[in-house]
Amino acid sequence: MTATARTRSDETADETAAAAGAPDKGDEVAAADTRKTDGQDGAGAGHDRAEGHDGAEGPDAAGFTGADADPDEDGDADLLDEAPHATSSSGVGTGAAAVVSTVLGFVALSGTWISDVAAERERVVGQLGMSQTAGPAEQITTMYGDPWHMTALVNGGFALLALVVAAVVLALPASGTSGTSGRPGWVRSFAWAGLALGVVGLFVSAGMYFDLFASMPAAPAAGTGQ
Repeated sequence: MTATARTRSDETADETAAAAGAPDKGDEVAAADTRKTDGQDGAGAGHDRAEGHDGAEGPDAAGFTGADADPDEDGDADLLDEAPHATSSSGVGTGAAAVVSTVLGFVALSGTWISDVAAERERVVGQLGMSQTAGPAEQITTMYGDPWHMTALVNGGFALLALVVAAVVLALPASGTSGTSGRPGWVRSFAWAGLALGVVGLFVSAGMYFDLFASMPAAPAAGTGQ
């Protein structure tokens, strides 16, 4: 068989194979290139998805740890911040009340313009109600006795108020902070002073009202002297 005959035989075989649907080498190479490209694209997409997933977890995890790290510690910190303010306010209030009780007790013993005004009013009211024919005893009671007793009542009211305020300060539970045990010494000193002055003021006012320290002036008996 000659070379020309073999060439024709090969061409005839190729035509027969093409007619039968067998793939040629060019088609096989193109298909292989397409599969390789698809594989690279799929790998790139998977890598992108993995990076996106990692990036999504990062902010969520950071946000969780930053916002909800330990709420109990935050609550304890707030309570610790508020506790000194509340304790300080309570200490100032009790100290002021102790000083006020002392001042009220002193006023109950020395008298005030309130007691003077009340006594003068009582005297004026008595004069307006007193008749022209009132005897000496009635005049003494109206001009001296009733104002004196009114002064004793007003001073006794201040003494009782001082006693109550001092007793409340001493009876309230002490709210000491860490490193302290109760109220300062000056607060207790003022409270005890107010309590003592209040008790003394009550006794003095009671003695004034019931004429224990000095008896009421008495008019001379009729018919004595010349």
